[in-house]
Amino acid sequence: MNTVELDQREALASDIQMPNLSIIIPTYNESENILKLIDSIKKNIPSDIITEIIVVDDNSPDGTGKIVENYIHNDISTDASLQQKQQFHSKVDNQNCLVRVIHRKDKTGLISAILEGIESSKGESILIMDADFSHPPETIPLLVQELRQDPNCIVIASRYIRRGSIVGWPYKRRVISRGAAKIARHGLNVRNVTDPMSGFFAFPRHVIKNIKFDTKGFKILLEILVKSRDIRVKEVPYTFHDRKSGQSKMNFNVILDYAGAVWQLYRYGQKSKQRSQKKEVNRKSVLFLSKASRFYTVAASGLLINYLISFMLADNVANSVRSLSNLWYLQATLIGIIISVTSNFFLNKIWTFEDRDFSVVKTLKQYGSFAGISVVGATIQLLLLYLLVVEYGLQYRVSLILAIAIASITNFLLSKKYTFQENLLD
Repeated sequence: MNTVELDQREALASDIQMPNLSIIIPTYNESENILKLIDSIKKNIPSDIITEIIVVDDNSPDGTGKIVENYIHNDISTDASLQQKQQFHSKVDNQNCLVRVIHRKDKTGLISAILEGIESSKGESILIMDADFSHPPETIPLLVQELRQDPNCIVIASRYIRRGSIVGWPYKRRVISRGAAKIARHGLNVRNVTDPMSGFFAFPRHVIKNIKFDTKGFKILLEILVKSRDIRVKEVPYTFHDRKSGQSKMNFNVILDYAGAVWQLYRYGQKSKQRSQKKEVNRKSVLFLSKASRFYTVAASGLLINYLISFMLADNVANSVRSLSNLWYLQATLIGIIISVTSNFFLNKIWTFEDRDFSVVKTLKQYGSFAGISVVGATIQLLLLYLLVVEYGLQYRVSLILAIAIASITNFLLSKKYTFQENLLD
């Protein structure tokens, strides 16, 4: 790669700050348009925006890259007089615009040309446009304005929203364009965009920081939209004018590249979706087990509380221990159950299910539900214990463990769904 810059930039415009905006223009055989386009861009750039225009030329046989190089060197002549240099210095300060050209040795595709331009750029924001005047420079201020209002979005110039249009295309070309846009929107699920095939858009540099570009399509926007789904998208209308000079790049190979890119991006989306679903399942599994373990820990504490309360309140529970009351042992056990159920409820509400809403009506309703479920769980436990011991002849200790385990699982699932209103899989 050979980059021609304003070699005297530091000497002639040392007080110019880093650019706010980098405009990337990929070119191939655009000798008739490129200089007029650069001048038109300069006229339409907001005066308070420091801009660099980067022309990325794919070794054009018509000398497009050389024309830009000569344009740069004619602006800053190494043998210019001091007065001329000072005039240029003033010109740069007023226009806040620098021009650069990148000469590529081979024609390796539009996306790779754009990426090379972005890699060499220095602006906080990037704007992509074509060199054939199909993308009017008059629309640049609209793109910049939207990006300024929301610096974390992609701003797309659209032909298909209200007040957008296409001029100069035959019916067949319009059908192909519309069809390609619909395939992208529905096949790749980018339905929040009317013109995903636009080549005229702006975005903050960080949007593509972690994107790996690997398609051979001719529209980089589509790949950005598919691989950065969380980014906000805004659209501004513009009128697309078919080129008046030069030759269109649309041919059968471009159509094949587009089809290949769509298929590749579709597979990427499916794999990404599968990875996301797998992560979500794993996350939910871990969360479910975490809540279940907390619930069982609380249940164990409830058993201990139940035992201690019942033991301390019951009359003549042991000769060596003085009872705190003269309650009948069944009464003491009932109080122990009520206290343990209450402690279990509040521990599960706060710790297991992380519910911090203690409004009176809701809390009483939840407590009633939890107590009812506890009764159901106790009933299931007693029935299972009876069946396992009496009907199946299992040892009491083994039967008790199985009955408690099954009843606890039932309590957890019912409490999760009905008391704390959570999805069973969460």
